[in-house]
Amino acid sequence: MVLTTTIPDCDEQLNSTFASRYVRTPVPKYKMPANPIPKEAAYQIINDELMLDGTPRLNLASFVTTWMEPECEKLMMASMNKNYVDMDEYPVTTELQNRCVNMIARLFNAPVGETDTAVGVGTVGSSEAIMLAGLAFKRKWQSKRKLEGKPYDKPNIVTGANVQVCWEKFARYFEVELKEVKLSEGYYVMDPVKAVEMVDENTICVAAILGSTLNGEFENVKLLNELLTEKNKETGWDTPIHVDAASGGFVAPFIYPNLEWDFRLPLVKSINASGHKYGLVYPGVGWVVWRTKEDLPDDLVFHINYLGSDQPTFTLNFSKGSSQIIAQYYQFVRLGFEGYKNVMENCLENARALKEGIEKTGLFNIVSKDEGVPLVAFSLKDSSKYDVFEISGSLRRFGWIVPAYTMPPDAQHIAVLRVVIREDFSRALAERLISDIVKVMKEMETHPIRVSTKTAHVTATVDETQDGEDGGKKNIKKSARETPEEIATYWRQLAARKKTGVC
Repeated sequence: MVLTTTIPDCDEQLNSTFASRYVRTPVPKYKMPANPIPKEAAYQIINDELMLDGTPRLNLASFVTTWMEPECEKLMMASMNKNYVDMDEYPVTTELQNRCVNMIARLFNAPVGETDTAVGVGTVGSSEAIMLAGLAFKRKWQSKRKLEGKPYDKPNIVTGANVQVCWEKFARYFEVELKEVKLSEGYYVMDPVKAVEMVDENTICVAAILGSTLNGEFENVKLLNELLTEKNKETGWDTPIHVDAASGGFVAPFIYPNLEWDFRLPLVKSINASGHKYGLVYPGVGWVVWRTKEDLPDDLVFHINYLGSDQPTFTLNFSKGSSQIIAQYYQFVRLGFEGYKNVMENCLENARALKEGIEKTGLFNIVSKDEGVPLVAFSLKDSSKYDVFEISGSLRRFGWIVPAYTMPPDAQHIAVLRVVIREDFSRALAERLISDIVKVMKEMETHPIRVSTKTAHVTATVDETQDGEDGGKKNIKKSARETPEEIATYWRQLAARKKTGVC
């Protein structure tokens, strides 16, 4: 959630042209109206504002599912008023969650049998799932250290610098040091060798990413398992692995079945995945599965009975809608293994087509990998005239939301664009995007947005005045583009402040 601050000026009002059929009085923006208004007016006012939002299917920044079948949407709407946590009142919904956990555990090759029993829970998303997995590792490590009579106040996690921000949140919120393996140009995931070198007796786990947010690449979990096993034998430690499969958990099993990254590796103790990404469900739903019951400390599980029966729960939040759990089960039943495989193969084919089209322009370097999450990440070969951020901004004129960002340390000098290929991103859309990228590049070549400091020697200037140190006025020269940029920046900042504020 975006952090919202209060705004002192509460007098701004909303006016809706069409809503004037039903109401003539403007509606306050930042404080609750004194009186009700007709439902038609309320709908129209809000609908008019939402028209200015981006189109979800053209939001190529997001991994989140933006299309589902109407039949599944009907099921979701019918269960909008069910509270997922009320297991006694909604036992069938609880059973559907149990079935989903079982399916996912087997998909991730958990050792399920008479003596080995995997456990798991549904969550709001992978962020909550990671918090729960991290807490389990921290508690097990602390308990062991206490029994050994050793200090237990300085736990750490080893990750790559490419981890999603939720890992930083976990570390800060739950007082765990985050030890990051720095990246390098051309290598944008965690190096297993460097990661194991950073492991010490206070390391509660090493977090590997199956599908990096930056370029979709899978980290080498198998090599990490081998190296960490050797170090554990040498030191007597038992440092485990968690796999953050938020993006790749519902891709790898169907496309790369022989890739060993999951519970087939002994040190992998827990895995999280996002149902609302390639699990093909609207947000928000995530999953976390532990190899065995012993990997989830009992003292983290709460038992409540005031909703009608004994209910073991392990969540950060309490109430949650049932719709996404039901939708996840629908997708599993509807598609099956073969159906998911077909969807993922199609996504990869569209990613390849987009990659080939971008390469043909001759202007970009591809930084994503063929084996990984279906996305295309690319950087400019020459950014002296314009950069990826300006390309991203120009593509918005065509409706596309294509993110531009810099890589984490020590590859922060590399800036890239990234296009996530979801189920609803068709070949036709890929071809249209390529066409629009070509248009943008031609426009920038003909009419550069900014003047290159490397090639320009003369810049138009305008005279402005400014208060001098002696109280008088002095003339300063600014580029002809600098002045409108300052004005635009001012209005963008003002709009941002208002967008995130309430009274």
